[in-house]
Amino acid sequence: MRAVAVTPLAAIRIAGIRKTYGRTIAVDDVSFDVEPGEIFGLIGPNGAGKTTTLECAEGLRTPDRGTIAVFGLDPVRDRRHLQDRIGVQLQQAQLQKRIKVGEAIRFWATLYRTSVDPDTLIDQLGLREKQDAWFMTLSGGQKQRLFIALALVHDPELVFLDELTTGLDPQARRTIWDLVRDLRRRGKTVCLTTHLMEEAERLCDRVAIIDHGRIVDIGRPPALIRKHCPERTVLVTLDEARAAEWFAAIPQVESVVPDGATYALRGRADDLVSAVIRCLADRHAHVLDFRTDVPTLEDVFLRLTGHAIRD
Repeated sequence: MRAVAVTPLAAIRIAGIRKTYGRTIAVDDVSFDVEPGEIFGLIGPNGAGKTTTLECAEGLRTPDRGTIAVFGLDPVRDRRHLQDRIGVQLQQAQLQKRIKVGEAIRFWATLYRTSVDPDTLIDQLGLREKQDAWFMTLSGGQKQRLFIALALVHDPELVFLDELTTGLDPQARRTIWDLVRDLRRRGKTVCLTTHLMEEAERLCDRVAIIDHGRIVDIGRPPALIRKHCPERTVLVTLDEARAAEWFAAIPQVESVVPDGATYALRGRADDLVSAVIRCLADRHAHVLDFRTDVPTLEDVFLRLTGHAIRD
């Protein structure tokens, strides 16, 4: 008897959801799966439908049509069964003005059957110096870190993070990135939204690009870049009269654009850079500068949607 392969249950399965507000279509026929143990990103500009999609998956909104399953359960109907398994950090949230940071985290911990050590969480999120500060005195970035702590305090299997590093300085942003990577290392699943393409490239295993409420494409960031922006550019600066002739003879080079002593070499081959280096080495060229210009997710978004990321 032949064994039947069992497909693992998706952490999140969204199929054909649509959500409107009056005449405004916020989400239109959105479908994707989030696999257990991955960091999945919904990326796109503000107003693209990322937050609405996330709130439907969290059970905070009900789509007008389509289906959503979180660990096989309906996030609205089965909310009580999911509350210990998911953690939610909202983009817009408030607490009582005079609740202290430490009080909030320790109180949240009592609402669940299990929790992580609140003091460890306070230290991880850089809130030790603010643990006795009132909520109303916190900066926007400090409030953001507190809401992330509240989403993680019960050690959930799945964490929803909406624009998690908005308002944070670069150092704090990288601290949060390390925390998210640690969640994945511990087998957790993360579904996040961001309009920061660097954040998506550094964190996400897969991303769904969303614009005007529709999914444009889904995939791993490197694969999406190779698919939609295969061009590569090598910038070489050297003082050599025959340089343009050398570079034009390289099979992987499709165009040579000189700018004084600097040459922009463009091509689509994966070994473009290696081919240019071999050319320079064979001719014992004295190179003054050598740089590569690699496409990013922002280039992919521009290629797919026709406009740059909007803040």
